[in-house]
Amino acid sequence: MLTFHSESTKLRRAKTELNEGLLMAPFECPERVDLVLERIRASGLGPVQAPARFGLDPVLAVHDRDYVEFLASCWEEWKAAGMAGEAIPNIWPSRSMPGVRIPEHIEGRLGHYAQTGETSICANTFEAAEVSKDIALSALGHTLESGEPSFGLCRPPGHHASSNQFGGYCFFNNAAIAAEQALRHGHSRVAVLDIDFHHGNGTQEIFYARDDVIVVSLHGDPLHCFPYYLGHADETGSGRGEGFNVNYPMPPGTDYARWSAALDEGLARIRQVGAELLVVSLGVDTFEHDPISSFKLRSDDYPDVGRRLAALGLPTVFLLEGGYAVEEIGINVVNVLSGFDAALARVE
Repeated sequence: MLTFHSESTKLRRAKTELNEGLLMAPFECPERVDLVLERIRASGLGPVQAPARFGLDPVLAVHDRDYVEFLASCWEEWKAAGMAGEAIPNIWPSRSMPGVRIPEHIEGRLGHYAQTGETSICANTFEAAEVSKDIALSALGHTLESGEPSFGLCRPPGHHASSNQFGGYCFFNNAAIAAEQALRHGHSRVAVLDIDFHHGNGTQEIFYARDDVIVVSLHGDPLHCFPYYLGHADETGSGRGEGFNVNYPMPPGTDYARWSAALDEGLARIRQVGAELLVVSLGVDTFEHDPISSFKLRSDDYPDVGRRLAALGLPTVFLLEGGYAVEEIGINVVNVLSGFDAALARVE
C-alpha cells in the first residue's frame, strides 16, 4: 500500500492544550507521525511518497471562505494584538445571545470560529493543515487512478472540523475534502466510514443534508464522550440526506466483539446504498490504553478491522485521524493497513 507523507505536517508544534482545567502539552503531537512512519518502514507495508499540491479550491468546496481566511490570518493577528501565548479561545457566542455579530477583535473572532477550548492555534497551523489536506487528496488521486488502496498520513487530523469551525485538533476536514473531490471526479456516491473513538461531528455537519455521501461513524456515546452534543443514533440526516448519516454510539468499556458487530452493520449500510468509493477516517484511539478514550480494542484486533474493510470490495482511501497512545499508534495503524492488504492478496 502506498503511503503519502510530508515532513511539513510537523510544522505545527503546539505547546499548550487545555485539558481537565490544566494547560499541558498536547496529546496531538508531531511524534505521532514519526511512530507511524517507523512502523510502516519496519513492516514493509509499501513505499512512502510526497504529496502533490492542490491549492485551496478543494478546501473551499466544503469549508466557508470566511472561515478559511480566518485560519490563514489568525496567528499573525493574534501576535499583532500583543497576545503572549498561543491562540486558545476563551469566549463563545452563547445560546442566550440572539443575533450575534462576528467581532473584529481577534479574541472574539477566535471564539466565533472555535467549537472547543482545548485546541490552540500556533505558528504554522494553517500551513500544516494545508499539507495535511494535500496528503489526503494525493492518496485519493492514487486510488482513483489505479484502483489500489492508499494511506494518507494526515496531520493535523480533520474529522471534527465543520464547514466553519475548528476543534478537536482539526482545522480542515480531510475526509470531507477527499469525498467531495471524488464526487467531482465522476463518482456518484461516496462512503465516509469514521472509526475514530470520537464522533466525526464535522463530517456529519458537512454532509448531513446530502445523499451523495453516506457518513457512518462508530464512536463513544456523546452523552459521556468528547465532542459531546452530536453523534446520537437518531441523527440520520435531513432532507435528501435522510438515511445517509448513520451513528453507532457505544458506551465506555466497549470491547472488540461489540465494536466489530457495529462495524459489520455499518458496512452493510454502505453496501446497501451502492457507494463506489470508501474513505476511512482511521483513528486508532479505540485502543485499550489510549489516554483520551475508553474503548478496549487491543493491537491484535486491528488486523481484523482491515480484513473486514477489505471485504467491502471498494476502492479505499485511509486517512489518519486520532490515536494518542503514542507507543502503540504505529503498531495499531499498520495492523489495520496490513490486515486490509493481506485480505486483498488472498482475493487476488
